[in-house]
Amino acid sequence: MNAAASHLTGVLSPVLTPFDANGAPCSDRFIRLCRSLLDQSVGLAIFGTNSEANSLSVKEKRALLDALLDAGLPAARMMPGTGACALPDAIELTRHAVVSGCAGVLMLPPFYYKGVSDEGVFRAFARVIDTVADERLRIYLYHIPPVAQVGFSAALIERLLDAFPQTIAGVKDSSGDWSNTAMMLERFQPRGFDVFAGSETFLLRTLQAGGAGCITATGNVNAREIARLAREWRTADAALQQRRLDAIRSIFQQFPIIPAMKAAIAWQSGDEAWASVRPPLVELDASQRAKLQTELEAAGFELTGAAGLARPGETAVAS
Repeated sequence: MNAAASHLTGVLSPVLTPFDANGAPCSDRFIRLCRSLLDQSVGLAIFGTNSEANSLSVKEKRALLDALLDAGLPAARMMPGTGACALPDAIELTRHAVVSGCAGVLMLPPFYYKGVSDEGVFRAFARVIDTVADERLRIYLYHIPPVAQVGFSAALIERLLDAFPQTIAGVKDSSGDWSNTAMMLERFQPRGFDVFAGSETFLLRTLQAGGAGCITATGNVNAREIARLAREWRTADAALQQRRLDAIRSIFQQFPIIPAMKAAIAWQSGDEAWASVRPPLVELDASQRAKLQTELEAAGFELTGAAGLARPGETAVAS
């Protein structure tokens, strides 16, 4: 299935990137986690914030995507992050994703320079679209102003949609502001612009308002239950399911969330290598890990597919 024929909805996760003993991305572990997520009906927003994507090189990202495809994982379930501060990097990654058949790409705006105008961001996206020049390209805007400090105003989204209606496919709204997500749903979803919440905390409200689903960090560790709500959001116990999801997420959010999720996988899979992060991030310390495990156990947390993440063998990708 090519990108033009694919339509991503439901739950996707910015897949955690595992590292080997030398600090290089480990494709074997990465493939196993991606396969486990797909088995639980969670799509692959690889190279997102929680993938430590901005600590990965272009070469590493290309190699990891190729490893997934070589392993037979479906490109039609993938939305790689391809945004970059350097436009040539964004163009290279975007072109590679499109040629590989990915259903879409999730693009940060160039984010190093702060206080840039809507005109500047529009020009950046227009340059990528015009240079890639492929009708299969579908771009999902990655709106995360708490981190990037450069985002997408309503006026900019409207301008991009008017200029590139077949290419600008949707947004991941990680503003953390429900009123902003609601505005996007009301104003742009009717134009075929798919709105994904940036957290499962807003999943039920997003689906009730006609949105596409969520792209969420904790999909890495709570995939089965988040995907269940995406399927069952019309049922009588949907609100209860939402509260359970919120409770698990609140535990992880007490800690730096990337090291916390990796620590949980290391704990439940028995593979300590999963705990590794790439600097400038650091792993949870022993007291943090003990508190995390205690609270997750009390909440009845279980990492579905944990045994499948513990198989030995690893292959480092080129840096």
